[in-house]
Amino acid sequence: MKKIVFFAALSAVCFVAQAQEVQDLEVQYNPNSLNPIPLYEQHYKVRVWRSLDLKEKQNKGFFAKNGELSRLISDGVKSGEITDIYASDSLTTKISKEDFLGRLVAEQAQQYDPWEPGRDFYTDDLVSYNGKNYRALRDNKGVTPGSENSDEDWSATSQGSGIEYQIADMSTVHMVEDIIFDRRRSRLYYDIQAMEIIIPGAKTNTGIDVSLGWFKYKDLEKLFRNNIPKAVWFNWQNTAQNKNFADAFLLRLFHGSIYKVQNPDDETIDDTYRANGRPYREGVWAREWTEMMLMEKEHNLWEF
Repeated sequence: MKKIVFFAALSAVCFVAQAQEVQDLEVQYNPNSLNPIPLYEQHYKVRVWRSLDLKEKQNKGFFAKNGELSRLISDGVKSGEITDIYASDSLTTKISKEDFLGRLVAEQAQQYDPWEPGRDFYTDDLVSYNGKNYRALRDNKGVTPGSENSDEDWSATSQGSGIEYQIADMSTVHMVEDIIFDRRRSRLYYDIQAMEIIIPGAKTNTGIDVSLGWFKYKDLEKLFRNNIPKAVWFNWQNTAQNKNFADAFLLRLFHGSIYKVQNPDDETIDDTYRANGRPYREGVWAREWTEMMLMEKEHNLWEF
């Protein structure tokens, strides 16, 4: 009887230990990683933020006419294929689809009161033609509504949805990724976590960059795989080797300048140099120095 109780107690302890081990293993994995590497196998890790100019020659494959990366993502949000949009790279606070669509609006249509006798009346509608925005003006001074020379359609305009930014304006992507050296495989991995679509300040009315939102790369990778005819990285040197966006990112067929490396103050490289009173050009150089230092670090890690 004592032996039965002993083995029952031992089995219970083993079961609890095994359950605890499984739970610990679940904590060891990053839920935002496409191919997560457990923490106990990570010999070295650093998080970096990159800025991709899609109009840059090396990145033009992601920004081919009618096959732009930003077009596919924005269309994915509109169609409901992408439901999770985040306010920051922490991927914790979500923004609504309506908020995203509101950020797409470059300029709202104007609202005017109805025509009144003896009052100058101008319309100020924005119209699009052949991919460009035009402002339409019309003077209704001295024209009586309903008369032969009047145009009732111009008597009072209503608030419209406005004009959205052109796809060509969504030319900047911010990317956050973890650089991990796997001690078991003795190999360096680039684990993309999230991407952000940016409208550069040169294209906005305020002169300030507009963020359309952050997206989990896991969601984007699924979007790329499900839209193979559209998600095409265009190889202008050999179109027989066009690839899916997901494969192009996996093969690192892009150029992204590092603008931040994980640090206690959460400062960008430019912020660090600006705070020290250094010239702006040194901050630009520091981005390249950071890239070179990471490459040297990768080279030295092959000893492990």
